[in-house]
Amino acid sequence: MGAGTGERRGRGVATARLLGAALLTGGVVLGGGGAYAAPSPSPTGHGTGHDDGRGGRSDGHGDRHGDDRTASPSATSPAAKPAAGPGGSPVGRPAGVTGSGAPATARKPGPPPAGLVLQPADGAAVGIPTVAGLRQALAAALQDKSLGTVTFAVADATSGQILYGAGENTPATPASTTKLATSLAALTLIPGDTRIATRVVAGASPADITLVGGGDPTLTALPADQVQIDGAPADADTAPASLEALAARTAAALRAAGTATVRLGYDVSLYTGSPQHADYDALNIPLMTPLMADEGKADPRSREEAPARVADPAGQAAETFAALLKAHGITVEGKAKQTAAAAPAGAAVLAEVTSPTVARLVERLLTTSDNTLAEAIARQVALAAHKPAGFDGAATAVTDTLAGLGVRSAGLVLHDGSGLHAGNTIPPAVLVQLLGLASSPDHPELRPVLTGLPVAGFTGTLGKRFGAGSGAAEAAGLVRAKTGTRSGVNTLAGTVVDADGRLLSFAVMTRTTAPADTARAAMDRIVARLAACGCH
Repeated sequence: MGAGTGERRGRGVATARLLGAALLTGGVVLGGGGAYAAPSPSPTGHGTGHDDGRGGRSDGHGDRHGDDRTASPSATSPAAKPAAGPGGSPVGRPAGVTGSGAPATARKPGPPPAGLVLQPADGAAVGIPTVAGLRQALAAALQDKSLGTVTFAVADATSGQILYGAGENTPATPASTTKLATSLAALTLIPGDTRIATRVVAGASPADITLVGGGDPTLTALPADQVQIDGAPADADTAPASLEALAARTAAALRAAGTATVRLGYDVSLYTGSPQHADYDALNIPLMTPLMADEGKADPRSREEAPARVADPAGQAAETFAALLKAHGITVEGKAKQTAAAAPAGAAVLAEVTSPTVARLVERLLTTSDNTLAEAIARQVALAAHKPAGFDGAATAVTDTLAGLGVRSAGLVLHDGSGLHAGNTIPPAVLVQLLGLASSPDHPELRPVLTGLPVAGFTGTLGKRFGAGSGAAEAAGLVRAKTGTRSGVNTLAGTVVDADGRLLSFAVMTRTTAPADTARAAMDRIVARLAACGCH
């Protein structure tokens, strides 16, 4: 340990507790018809649904890939070795683009308020960990047999330089750490203050109206006092857009026009291709349509990590909306019907509601590892990049956007935005490069990637990890990381404050036959060793 460890530890702990959600509110709104500038609307729009850290499939509040896939790995860990070359030097990014293709540079969020985001220690005052120091600190933890085959990378978050690793350039299954790539791409192309709109537009006659899905899966049919996100009540910045509010506004507009009876259609033309994920099970993710309420849950109040989903999310949302219109005195003839074509671009907007900002949505999908929200945000990336808004187009858009940032392409293969797909691969070195970009002072717009990471022992999918008896409790509050789990696969990628107060980034990726909880605890102990040393 370096000199002055106690003093530096205190400084590191205090600094770590300053990490917060430094995000903006305001004015770009995405909907079925693209994007437009709007005066800062009141915060709306969020839902729940996760996939990482605690339960079955792809990680997220659920790290859910159960235990039913993936061949048994080798039970031995490769010998750790020094890693060569820089891991994440910031690279210039192209100008951001909104969903309609309009340049977003004028609306680029400014840097977050001072003090809310962890600042790296002054490199001149604190020495960078050495290979020898890291090897000594991690040697025992890396020998844990429950890890199976482990690859990893440790980098200096200030410079992005990889300091130590083993198999750091080897492609590995990322599970829900895929969401780091999705989130980084989204905040590169889409201004953080963008909101996703759900609209009702006028049809060919006064009696025809169309509910247009804009791609907000967090739209809720629940009363405001029943909405929870990761088990806590939503606040003003994270509260989801309300289907009830949309119905009330629509009814008011119809009454003002002298219309009391309507025929309701719904438009789901924004997305393309099959709505069914390759790993669809009607639990971890619904059919992906641009119109759904409460992420397509059969029970909107469900707190299950992998809740049952409705068979037709768009149709169910439209029927719920029709019932709400009736409650506001508007008669809806027959059943809501899916429109054969997209609503005309110039159709008069009768009412709309908007989601929380994209920055807030990114934080949520990372904290709770929300598969559905991750796939929806990936489709917004596709729209911003002028790609088809389906699984393939979204994966291509994310990959291309990362390439434009200078992210290494070798070993990076994406098939979705959530990490549910078994064919995704990302090397540890690429994960730490993504974290390095999010940490870079050159990219303040990417900071929600860091503020959205779960805090060890406190929030999201790390809320029940790094606890007493884990052997990693001393790192609680000092680690922020994205979790990932599939059958036999466990990943963890994030940042940690070491004993000298220096911010390090890391990625640990394992393939093992050990129980998931056992493997996760062994990974947590690796990261705890980083927090406990200066490693000089």
